[in-house]
Amino acid sequence: MGSSRWSVAANALTISRIVFAPVLVVLILYQNPWWVTFVLGWVLGITDYVDGELARQAEPTRAGAFLDPLADKVLVLTAGFALVFSGRPGWLWPMLIIAVRELGIQLYRSYWAKRSLAIPARKSAKYKTFVQGLAISAALMPTLEPYPLVADAMLWLAVGFTLYSAAQYVLDGRAALRTTGTR
Repeated sequence: MGSSRWSVAANALTISRIVFAPVLVVLILYQNPWWVTFVLGWVLGITDYVDGELARQAEPTRAGAFLDPLADKVLVLTAGFALVFSGRPGWLWPMLIIAVRELGIQLYRSYWAKRSLAIPARKSAKYKTFVQGLAISAALMPTLEPYPLVADAMLWLAVGFTLYSAAQYVLDGRAALRTTGTR
């Protein structure tokens, strides 16, 4: 029972990221930069770390394995595109690159999952999400408002991590095909 308690807590935190993403979007669109927006973004980002720690105390669940990356994508994409619409038009192309990668890799992993071939999450994907979150945080931080190039540079760094992580997934899938002999 103790193990399931940790799983429930981890999944509840993950769901909270999805539930509060629209609140963050509203704050970005109407009150950015503002410390409340920045703090909410950080709290939601920290829940990703905390839910991961809680999940490690329990057996992984299918729900958690599905919801955690979904929550990451919802939070990064909604906040990133809210920043585009709130006055950071230079973020459009990097956010489109990130969105295409996220959708593409999700479809890629789903395709292979339907064929009973799991492509597990990579450590680089966690780093990618972390750097994406840092870029968004930099854009939300009121003290960095006079220095937009800081957040812009961090976003392009996140794009680099995003593309690197995508390449790793594709290579993992190809390697799995060679070892299973399935096409």
